[in-house]
Formats: sequence, structure tokens, C-alpha cells
Amino acid sequence: MKAALDRRNLPIAQVLTDSPTTFDAADALDLRVGPATVAPDPALNDDTVAFQTQTFDPQEEAFPGVLLPRTLRSGRVVRTEGHVVVIGDAGAEIIAGGDVVVWGVLRGVVHAGALGNRKAMVCALEMAPTQLRIADLYSITPKERFRWGARTRPEMARIDGDYIVVEPWQRTPRKDK
Repeated sequence: MKAALDRRNLPIAQVLTDSPTTFDAADALDLRVGPATVAPDPALNDDTVAFQTQTFDPQEEAFPGVLLPRTLRSGRVVRTEGHVVVIGDAGAEIIAGGDVVVWGVLRGVVHAGALGNRKAMVCALEMAPTQLRIADLYSITPKERFRWGARTRPEMARIDGDYIVVEPWQRTPRKDK
């Protein structure tokens, strides 16, 4: 996973885990490791997961990130100042200062670049969010995208001018538009 993220210029700032196995594996890769902590914010309900991250400059290329190796069901909320990588399906609300990558089906509400980063992207193996936001722009998925048994492909969403565009997920974003 680290190699795949490195190829996408998504460095891992810290691994947050309560698993001794994950802790040892991250430590062996010389990654900074810490306990998975939920921010003690009384405004957050029990279904909200808010990760404490380093402060960072949104104009920098390297954001801290959160790796969630599980399916996120509807009703959950994930908030972080950095990137979010989900290995599994995501029906939750995801709010990230950086990019959002879902290695599965993306449903629910996703907001990448929530701190104003218009270079943020959303990538998923199957893109079907009820609402997609990048920085200050938003889009609602058309109903025809929700057809049962429809053939899907990995896609990425990004800002092009003043529009959110969704296109096939490639190694690098297309610049020819």
C-alpha cells in the first residue's frame, strides 16, 4: 500500500492504529506510528470519527493522511485535514482537506479539498456518491448512475475550470482538456 501511495505522490505522514501487528509493520517501514485517537469534541456524535492530525499548509504538496482498511457504512462521518484512503466500500460522509481514494464503491457524501484545495481529487473503483464536493464546488450523481448491474470502471473526479469532471481513473490526471 505504501508503494502505491508513493507512486501517486501521497506520502504517509503517520499511521494511526491500535493493532500491534500494524504498529510493528509501520515501524519496520520507518513510518511515524501513533495510537488511533478520536478527537474529544463534545459536538461530535458517536457515529463521527475525527482524526487528530498535524497542522499543515493547504498549498503544500504533502498532506498528512488517514488509511481506513474497512468498509464505512452510512451514518458514519470521517473528518481529517489530510487525505483519506478507504480500502473497502464507503457509504459514510467523508470530509478531507486533501484527496479521497476509495478502493471499493463510493456512496454517501464526499468532500475533498474541504479547506479550499481546488487541486484535490476523489478516486474510486466505483463512483456513485449521493453528493460529491471538491473545494467550493459540488455535484449530485445522476440517477442513471445507480442502475443495478451496470458495468462500472474506476473513475476520478477533479476540478477543471469551474466544473467538477469525472473521468476514467488514470495514472495521472489528463491535462489536455
